[in-house]
Amino acid sequence: MTTQQPTKKSPTRWWLIAAFVAGLVIMGLVAALLVNITTRKAEGEQYPLQIVEVGDDELDPSVWGKNFPRHYDSFMKTQDSTISTPYGGSVPYSKLERYPAMVRIWAGYAFSKDHNEERGHYYKLTDQLETQRIELVEQPGACANCHSADAPRLIEEMGWEEFNHTPYNELKADLHFGTSCADCHDPQTMELRITRPAFVNAMTDRGVDLAAATRQEMRTYVCAQCHVEYYFLGDNKVLTFPWSQGLLIDDIEAHYDLYEFKDWTHAETNAPMIKIQHPEFEMYSSGLHAKSGVACADCHMPYVREGAIKVSDHWLRSPLVNVNAACQTCHRQEESLLIERINTIQDRTAGLLRSTEEALIDAIDAIVAAQNVGATDEELANARYLHRRASLRWDFVSSENSTGFHSPQESARVLAMAIDYARQAQLEAERLTLQHGGEVALGD
Repeated sequence: MTTQQPTKKSPTRWWLIAAFVAGLVIMGLVAALLVNITTRKAEGEQYPLQIVEVGDDELDPSVWGKNFPRHYDSFMKTQDSTISTPYGGSVPYSKLERYPAMVRIWAGYAFSKDHNEERGHYYKLTDQLETQRIELVEQPGACANCHSADAPRLIEEMGWEEFNHTPYNELKADLHFGTSCADCHDPQTMELRITRPAFVNAMTDRGVDLAAATRQEMRTYVCAQCHVEYYFLGDNKVLTFPWSQGLLIDDIEAHYDLYEFKDWTHAETNAPMIKIQHPEFEMYSSGLHAKSGVACADCHMPYVREGAIKVSDHWLRSPLVNVNAACQTCHRQEESLLIERINTIQDRTAGLLRSTEEALIDAIDAIVAAQNVGATDEELANARYLHRRASLRWDFVSSENSTGFHSPQESARVLAMAIDYARQAQLEAERLTLQHGGEVALGD
């Protein structure tokens, strides 16, 4: 009898079985991962549990914070007044003491008496209420547009023009909140929104349909409601943005010249002057970040993650103190290299600002000397206009809170023009002094 030998399984068959089993395991793992991702995504996108109902008229951030504790907790960190950067931060030092040339550059204007580094957004209303400027000069209610979340309510109650020209000191009792969630968010959907009429008016005049703005654009526009150059137009002191010609300083100057506008008359030179206010949006708009589609919030309110939840950091502050989240998300370089780059831009801009201030002081001295020897207003008209043009450009960079970083090349261009105009004013005034028999001090 023949004994049958067991059949030997081929190695190929074993590999097929192993591959099949491995495939099943991998498919199971992928399926589990997809379910987890979907669940986490849903968690991150879902509207939070509403602890309280937030009405359209609710301005108190602490009430909104019951529904949005992460956002509220980070916003409350803007109370920190100890953050210092080389050219900014939240420490409220006197800029007049640090940069004494400002006193003469703004001679005759309230800023020459009181001008401090701003604290964080938490103090937006408090710092305005406490500045000496509202005591030295009667300010219109228009000043409250950006410094109080109560402004939209008061505008609705009083009307746009009535709100603007009512004296600020008469409105103070009705101003209760500084920065509020309501300034930028719809309480029902939390979508970004525009709440300030001046910005709406300016963008409409430029042909921009805010209703069609993308969410990324809105992450800049909500900031641009306030971080801009502005002036008070007409007898009713209507808050207006000077953008009819464009956003560059040359365009803004053309707008002011068109309306023959001035903020004050310089106390020493008698030139018709303009005070520029924090034109961050205008300067940013000419820079590389804007042209690359980067929003204000990307750098100053970068996203942070807590598990599946992604929120925008509401501790608004300089990217210099938050480089990892604010810069390294896009720039894959060492933190030290990024900080060095920022410092280089700001140091060079600051150097140009100091050089411009020297040129402006020389121009002021020269015009005063020409006045003292009898030069007439007609003769001095051009020197005064050059003084105005130089000061306007210096202030555009000086009052813009990035010290050149938002648009380095544009900042350098503007300050180069400022120095040129200041020296032209000086030479014109010195010529008049000599023409009237006076003496001109020779430089080194």
